[in-house]
Amino acid sequence: MIWQLSALLLTAVVVSVLTFRLAWLGFNDVRDQGLEQIAETVLRHDPSLDASSIPAPSLAQQDVSILEKRWFADDEYLNQFVSQIWNRQGQLLYSSLPEVGPPMQAPGHHIVDWHGQSWRLYTLPRAERMVQVAVTTHIRRQHFYELITWLLIPLGVLVLVLGMLIHQAVLRSLRPLENMRRELNQHDVAGLQPLSTRELPREIAPLAEALNQLLTRLDNLLVNQRQFLADAAHELNTPLAAVKLQAQLVRRAPETDRVSALDELDRGIARTSHLVSQLLLLARLEPDARQPQPSLVQLDELVRGAVVSFAARATDQRIDLGLISADPACVWGDGQALRALLDNLVDNALRYAGEGARVDLALRVVGNQAVVEVMDNGPGIAPMDRERVQERFVRLDQGHSTGSGLGLAIVRHITDLHRAQLELTEAPSGGLLVRIRLALATCAVKPD
Repeated sequence: MIWQLSALLLTAVVVSVLTFRLAWLGFNDVRDQGLEQIAETVLRHDPSLDASSIPAPSLAQQDVSILEKRWFADDEYLNQFVSQIWNRQGQLLYSSLPEVGPPMQAPGHHIVDWHGQSWRLYTLPRAERMVQVAVTTHIRRQHFYELITWLLIPLGVLVLVLGMLIHQAVLRSLRPLENMRRELNQHDVAGLQPLSTRELPREIAPLAEALNQLLTRLDNLLVNQRQFLADAAHELNTPLAAVKLQAQLVRRAPETDRVSALDELDRGIARTSHLVSQLLLLARLEPDARQPQPSLVQLDELVRGAVVSFAARATDQRIDLGLISADPACVWGDGQALRALLDNLVDNALRYAGEGARVDLALRVVGNQAVVEVMDNGPGIAPMDRERVQERFVRLDQGHSTGSGLGLAIVRHITDLHRAQLELTEAPSGGLLVRIRLALATCAVKPD
């Protein structure tokens, strides 16, 4: 509204200036034509006028100067047209002012300064005479200002009316937005219903639709968070209760059994700590709660690092952990998230493959994709369960005490963030094969 009213006022000022300028030019043209008509009238008024009819000046020069000052000090003379007639020899035959008047000019319109006044005059030659009609610019401007006031009053009224109409039009056009604001204020976080778009103008409907999409995403995020908190509380309740029970058993155990009881307590604390770490990682990887920071990642280095970091644990569990291949490959993505993906895949394989099993990693470049594979010769997963195990807190082996049911869910989140493909299939050795396909990127050249 401020911009529209400002534009209206600026336009009004420009139009006023142009109107003033054009009116002044037109006014001068009309008044100049009036001078011409007066000159014609003077010539037709007394065609027999000659020098003999004008009495010779009888005043001394000093007296004439005194009269000139008195005449020009009197507005009555300045507010009237001054007409003068000369013959071809330059002798003044007639003057509407006694003995005074602007000096004779060449034929046509002129603006001259005489006795401290600006004069607009017109000189007309005809036969043996020269007629000159003059008027002061001051009186012409005074008459023009009286006229222009009546010209600008309608413009001011027009600006005022247009301003009021613009004000009402803007308020009316913004009324749907005000209704949307009131409707949004009435929304509760517990239930984010979409806004109604039935009576909205087509210019505002896309805004309401975008807000509805945002509300839908926000509602889904809140639902996921509430479900996540409920699942996390439920999952944490069991290991914490077990830790509490094990702590009580430690207090009651005799000296001979206390060491084994403490070992069991340590394992319970480790399981709880692992579950909390998985929960925190999953919360950070929520698509609506985190924006990935893409960078060029050397994927073969991450694969080698994962094998090295789990080598000691694999040895303790008597599992053969190896790297089949690691082709040089780079991808665009979040390095920390991709490292967490590999860690969870290897951790799941070591956790569920069983003692004495074999776990292999491979990284191959196939076309324009980098393919990561983690396979084992453990019990594997039945085809009907491979989609379900990618959900949170799903454990197929309920009697297994070390799993949290979050490993593959985390892997699924990370692959979604990187727009990668996740496949769960049967390994050639009969266990589980997890295959991930990522878009290949050009590796930066390392300096020597």
